Amino acid sequence: MSDAYGLYVERIGRQPAPMTADYGELIDAGRAHVLETDGEIAGLVVLVAAADHLLVENVAVAPDHQGRGLGRQLMAFAEGQAVAAGLAEVRLYTNEAMTENLRFYPSLGYDEAERVVEDGFARVYFRKRVMCAPP
Repeated sequence: MSDAYGLYVERIGRQPAPMTADYGELIDAGRAHVLETDGEIAGLVVLVAAADHLLVENVAVAPDHQGRGLGRQLMAFAEGQAVAAGLAEVRLYTNEAMTENLRFYPSLGYDEAERVVEDGFARVYFRKRVMCAPP
């Protein structure tokens, strides 16, 4: 999935954090979920459950599969996972240089929560309340 982030290297000035992740390890840990299309991996989402929210640590769609609604499908999956876990909120962050994401997440109902610099990355945090599953 590193190719999904390739265009951002020049904008950020270095590899975005998801390009250095060990996806095999994330899949083995049950944190990464892949979306296949025609027998190939078209996208993935990495989820981290916290006590009061679900963090979308990474969501990516392979360049050859972009523009087909797969990012929306992956985000809907994440929201469904939050509801199933009884978590009221989904959170995520993106790099402020990934300007496409700054438009995309609000189009899905996410509100900007804060902007911070972490690990040398200028990050924009978003959040969305989701309906919780009944206890």
